[in-house]
Amino acid sequence: MPVCPAALGLPAERVEAVLRAAGAAPSLHNSQPWSFRLWRHLIEVHADVGRRLPAADPEDRELRLGCGAALLNLRLALDHHRVHPVVTVPPDGDDRTTLLAEVRAGQRGSPSAESERLYGMIERRHTARAPFRERPVPAELRHEMIQAVQREGCWLHVVGRGELGHLEGLVHRAHRVQMADGRFREELARWTGRDVGDPEGVPAAAAGPAPEPQDQWVLRDFSAGRAPRREPGLAFEAQPLLAVVSSQDSGPRAEVRAGEALQRMLLTATAGGLVASLMSQVIEVAETRQELATLLGGGWNPHAVVRIGFGAPGPPAPRRPVGDVVEAGTSASSP
Repeated sequence: MPVCPAALGLPAERVEAVLRAAGAAPSLHNSQPWSFRLWRHLIEVHADVGRRLPAADPEDRELRLGCGAALLNLRLALDHHRVHPVVTVPPDGDDRTTLLAEVRAGQRGSPSAESERLYGMIERRHTARAPFRERPVPAELRHEMIQAVQREGCWLHVVGRGELGHLEGLVHRAHRVQMADGRFREELARWTGRDVGDPEGVPAAAAGPAPEPQDQWVLRDFSAGRAPRREPGLAFEAQPLLAVVSSQDSGPRAEVRAGEALQRMLLTATAGGLVASLMSQVIEVAETRQELATLLGGGWNPHAVVRIGFGAPGPPAPRRPVGDVVEAGTSASSP
């Protein structure tokens, strides 16, 4: 029996495939904070506020970022099934609603080659928390990622060598602030170091090696203390390619759009043979986020700091069944 009804002219099994692709998006601690309400002519994307992470993300910035990434996957998957998505994002201001986007069917037709290329990367993209190879990212790949972010109305600032020292200081300061907070430590431990088979959170197998004192950039332990000691000589790169996804405006709409931009960039990176991981602590601490905005030159609101390079993709993190992300009580009839 299908777990979801037909929608947007697609039969139930294709709608399920579309939602499975949407759910492959990255999210803070793999919390997967999205749900979908299905109508015959409409798919609503909602924030699942029951999956909030209030210690790390008290203002739900990263929650909406993850939902935006899921929305981009949803768009690519619909395009793959020859349904051109038309997206409406409600205006900011109503804190009572969980609705983040409405997706309707536009004209039917074949997807572009670029859309198909990125759709094919959805299942291949995995967060890479292990060290990268000391190999520079070519300029053409950097340009492709910048263009991907700009296509979604945002900006990708590639951190220059002269800015690395300042950013490193922000990373360490934000990490110290968070680790001094007992609520944050408890929340991190609850969502990380999960066993194989858990449908959410970061499994220990995907956590990467435990951080060590000499590490400059990778400080957060996603294994909840379960990572084995790393092999001798296995060190994180001292000068990774770091990039910041930002927008000129702020608020929930901007955060959803930044999530779409981030995911388009990550899929573009995957298509180019690159891997990536997020360095969230700078964004999560208000003081360091404001200083990062100043580092960007003012006028830009940073949403995500990404570490990018060549390396092995991490193992796939688990995903909730599609039936769990379709809101109970939905209907295939028109709203």
